Amino acid sequence: MVRRHDRDRFQTALFAPAARREALLALYAFNYEIARVRESVTEPTLGRIRLQWWRESIAAAYEGGPVRHHPVVEPLSEIIRGLALARDHFDRMIDARETDLEDDPPASLAKLEEYAEGSSSQLVYLALEALGVHDPAAFDAGLHIGIAYSLAGLLRAMPFRARQIIPADIAPQQGIVQLAAAASRHLATARNHRKLTPRAALPALLPAAVARHWLIRLKRVGFDPFNPAVASPDPLQTWRLGAAALLNRF
Repeated sequence: MVRRHDRDRFQTALFAPAARREALLALYAFNYEIARVRESVTEPTLGRIRLQWWRESIAAAYEGGPVRHHPVVEPLSEIIRGLALARDHFDRMIDARETDLEDDPPASLAKLEEYAEGSSSQLVYLALEALGVHDPAAFDAGLHIGIAYSLAGLLRAMPFRARQIIPADIAPQQGIVQLAAAASRHLATARNHRKLTPRAALPALLPAAVARHWLIRLKRVGFDPFNPAVASPDPLQTWRLGAAALLNRF
């Protein structure tokens, strides 16, 4: 599922130790499941019911209840119980996805960044925990990488989604440039933590390399996310990730 629907995170997971790779893939599959709720329902109420189903599944995993027979719930419950992952990260991710069910754009850039922190940074935190990393510098870097990757991802998805993502307090003609600039600022802040971040954290932080290169491509085409040059996958992405992993950079 992750290989088919989340190419970026699938490729970054390949750089994790073999013993931790399945845990990352279970987390990324969970993320895909809740991220696609908005597109898989015909009305918001059905989406909220689906997200509540996931809340109950997560609660059962933490409270020792019976595990639902589901290809993602079962491995996810296993890693939750085996790796003692923090429950709050899951709750924050699901809460953030509730806002996907709203049609109005975010009120401000700060609100959009708050959404990105809830939907994306929390996933980075879980990936760090799954890797056995509890280092403050890694979590600080993960906060900004999650936001940057989410903002870049929203821009990448603009040609394929009808929902307006440009915050209401930003002029539409400058919205894409400002969102790209915000993502770049978060990546720069994350890099400030690089020297203090343990190497074991790298597989969870490699999405930074994906976001950075895509933002470079976007700038080359005049910040036009509809340009075919930025719509196609980066054929060298695996090599770029390999270089970043070799040099311990994100």
